[in-house]
Amino acid sequence: MTKRKKDPALLTRRDAAKIIGATGATFAITQIITSGPLSPEAVEGIGRSTHEQGAAADRGHEWHMVIDLSTCIGCQYCIWACQAVNAVPDDRMRWNVGFSEQTEGGTDFYMTRPCLHCREAPCVKVCPVGATWVREDGIVVMDYERCIGCRYCEVACPYDVRRFNWGDAITENRYQPTWGEAEVEPRPRGVVEKCTFCVHRIDRALEYGLTPGVDLHASPACVEVCPVNARIFGDILDPESPVSKYLAQNETFRLREDFGTEPKVHYVRPEREV
Repeated sequence: MTKRKKDPALLTRRDAAKIIGATGATFAITQIITSGPLSPEAVEGIGRSTHEQGAAADRGHEWHMVIDLSTCIGCQYCIWACQAVNAVPDDRMRWNVGFSEQTEGGTDFYMTRPCLHCREAPCVKVCPVGATWVREDGIVVMDYERCIGCRYCEVACPYDVRRFNWGDAITENRYQPTWGEAEVEPRPRGVVEKCTFCVHRIDRALEYGLTPGVDLHASPACVEVCPVNARIFGDILDPESPVSKYLAQNETFRLREDFGTEPKVHYVRPEREV
């Protein structure tokens, strides 16, 4: 395998160790798993009728998120709201990963990382039963009833945002009701879980004529709860959407674009360049 050239530091050496060092090996494994009997061709068409369900799953939308690291205050409201709304009581299974960091220039910031909903998602390519796929609107979703818990997708994810459910559903969730009520059913033991961009809200919003990213109750819980508007969400195919306008007016980057995954989560650097 050809050795990758060292990329310029986007954040810090420690962040690079967490995001790149801990996941670089999994990317190499992905290349192996995506060939042979586990290739996309081998599972093409599995459960396709169920995959195409969802009111928002059409080519008229493509949902993206911006996380402004220079605005984020590290309150962790986004994490807690996600745990409450998506019925994730176990802190070890956080769908929205967060940790304190510091740039090379000495600026403290709080880094958060949900599922990046990659256009070319490695997790989709390795699933042997077609339990995860990319919808027409760009959201990477799962069929928990089809998932067999092999964890290939967890290994293949370059961003470490998939979590295996080791235990049975817990009735008590310490984030409820303070940070929200459960809007989806808990997943069964033995499946892999992850951020969904609160797809249930998006589908319901479009059904009732609401606009995700504009109508906060129709947006991902992390976007709705942010007290400083550090998360911007919307349809990138709509030039008037909040996310389209923000991307047009601000310099952003995406994590490890050299992987070719084309993530739909964009970041604003924690410190502005002079």
